[in-house]
Amino acid sequence: MALQENIEGLFKKISELRVGVIGDVMLDTYLWGHVERISPEAPVPVVSLDKNEHRVGGAGNVALNSVALARRVSVISVTGDDEDAILLGALLSKNGIDITHLLKSAERITTNKTRIISRNQQMLRVDAETTRYLNARDEQRLIKAITKFIGAEKPQVLILEDYNKGVLTEKVIAATISLAKKNKIVIAVDPKKQNFFSYRGADIFKPNVKEVQDGLNVSLEDANLLSLKNVHSELAGKLRHGISLITLSEKGVFYHNGKQARIIPSHVRNVADVSGAGDTVIAVASLVYAASGNAHLMAEIANIAGGLVCEEVGTIAINADKLVHECGLLMA
Repeated sequence: MALQENIEGLFKKISELRVGVIGDVMLDTYLWGHVERISPEAPVPVVSLDKNEHRVGGAGNVALNSVALARRVSVISVTGDDEDAILLGALLSKNGIDITHLLKSAERITTNKTRIISRNQQMLRVDAETTRYLNARDEQRLIKAITKFIGAEKPQVLILEDYNKGVLTEKVIAATISLAKKNKIVIAVDPKKQNFFSYRGADIFKPNVKEVQDGLNVSLEDANLLSLKNVHSELAGKLRHGISLITLSEKGVFYHNGKQARIIPSHVRNVADVSGAGDTVIAVASLVYAASGNAHLMAEIANIAGGLVCEEVGTIAINADKLVHECGLLMA
C-alpha cells in the first residue's frame, strides 16, 4: 500500500509540471485495409481500404505522451504552411497540447508518414517531408519562440526530440540548452545521428542502442553492464551531460548518472508494434526525473511505459492510470 501511495503521489506531482517539447513534429497517417488478391498489374497485394486515421507523430507524440501525465504541455517547432500543418495543429489542440509557439514556414512541408496496414501488420510506409535544416530566418524565429515560451510559461522540463528533419539545428540546440541552464530547467534529449554530439550539457541523454553504435562507431551486439558503462564514459567525455539513458530494445534500458549504473530488464509483453516507444520513454523519463530527481526511478518507470505502448498498433500515448497500476504491480 505504501508503494502505491508513493507512486500516486509522484504522478500527482508530475501532473503539475509545465513542459515544452521542441523538435520535429509530424503527422502519422494510417490506412487500414484487408488483402484478398494480388494485383494483375504487378506482383503486389491489393489493399481494400477499410478506414483511414490521422495521429500525432514525432515530437508531437512526445508531447502527446507528456500531456497524458502533465497538465500543461506546449509544442515549439516549425511545420510547413500547408493542409497537413492545419490538420496536425488541430490534432494537437484537440489533445490538450498548446500550439501557441508552433510556427509555419512556406519554405518547408509538414512531415507526413503514411502507413498501410493489413491484419495489424505494416505493409508499406510512404513519407512526405523536408529534411534540410531550417533556413537562417526560420532558425531565428524558432529561437525567439523558445525564448518567449520560457519567459511566459516558466517550464520545469524541456524535451528536445530529434528526428533528423532539420528543426533542431546546432544554433537552436545551443540556444535552448543555454536558456534551460540559466532558468534551471531540466533538459532531456532524444538524439539522432546528425547532431549526436551537439547536446552538450543536457541533463538526460536518451539514445537507443543503434544510435549509440552509429554515433560512437562501436559494436554493442552483446551489450552488458561493463560495455555500457564504457559507453557512458565516452559520451560524458564529449557531452558533459548528467544521465545516460539508453534503450536496449527487448533487453530493457540502461542508465548511468555518474555514480550509479544499472541495466533494468524489460517485462514480458505481447508486442504488437514498437513504433513510438522511444517517444514514450523520453517523455515519461523526463517528467519522472523532473518530479523526483531520482535516476533509478526514472529508468524503472520509463521502462514500464515503453513496454506498455508496444502492446498497441501504431504510435499511441501512454495511459496514465494503466501506467500507475503497472508500476504498482511491477515495482513491488
